[in-house]
Amino acid sequence: MRKVAPSSGLRRAEALAGYMLSLPAFILMWAMLLGPAVSVVLLSLTDWNFGEASLRWAGLENYVELWSDRVFWISLKNTIIYVGISVPATVILGLLAALLIESVAHGKAFYRAAFFVPVASTLLAMALVWEFMFHPTVGFINQLSAFIGLPTADWLQNPGTALFALIAIGVWQNLGLAMILFMAGLTAIPKDLYEALSMDGADGAWERFRRVTWPMLGPSLVFVVAITAIRSFQVFETVAVLTEGGPSKSTEVLLYTMVQQGFTFLRSSYGAAITVIFLIFTLGVTLLQTIALERRTHYG
Repeated sequence: MRKVAPSSGLRRAEALAGYMLSLPAFILMWAMLLGPAVSVVLLSLTDWNFGEASLRWAGLENYVELWSDRVFWISLKNTIIYVGISVPATVILGLLAALLIESVAHGKAFYRAAFFVPVASTLLAMALVWEFMFHPTVGFINQLSAFIGLPTADWLQNPGTALFALIAIGVWQNLGLAMILFMAGLTAIPKDLYEALSMDGADGAWERFRRVTWPMLGPSLVFVVAITAIRSFQVFETVAVLTEGGPSKSTEVLLYTMVQQGFTFLRSSYGAAITVIFLIFTLGVTLLQTIALERRTHYG
């Protein structure tokens, strides 16, 4: 029996119904994501400062000023260092923690909860705990270093160590999330793959990880790297509470510079320009990481 093709009127009605059903989601997406992003881009092309009654179209003047701003380049370099160290460290330690917890016979729920506490806790409150831990005389870090014979330091007030101290806090904060995501990937791996590998005579722990676990964790790895990179780019609380960008701008990061310019110095258009660069840089690096990992990822 020959099928009757739908009339053009019916197709238009179906298309209209589809547009109407997607309209609330589009409005919400515009109000929450696209609208603010476009507003920030337009604001960055003006000379408006917070509180002024008028503004002038400035074109690329803010971006030209950024190009010659020494603080901006310092904050960009510090952000790259922060992300470049914290993301690999978080991914590796999160995977190790997930593998270790999955290997234990009892107490998995306790260990998952213990590792996830930093993710759920308020970082502003925990920053005070870390400030005490990094104290140059009575802090736990220096006490432990002195006990095992390592040199001590004023971690948060030394330009050579302050940024690395913040990186350690960032890894501590994101480790639990990476672990939970990797554990979800581990539970999704079919057990018969390990059984088949065992039948082939390759039943060692390293062979199981290399031939089955690591390839099958590809989708989880892509997601963990993307989420960890985004969270690392957004570092702000620890900088604002513990170092305020110092000492000597050694912990100045892009988001902190943007907040300082836009909300402390009330240079709204200049802060918007930093925000645009921040968004482009974050999106670009995250996409590059995702594309590079996607090429080596197996989706079963």
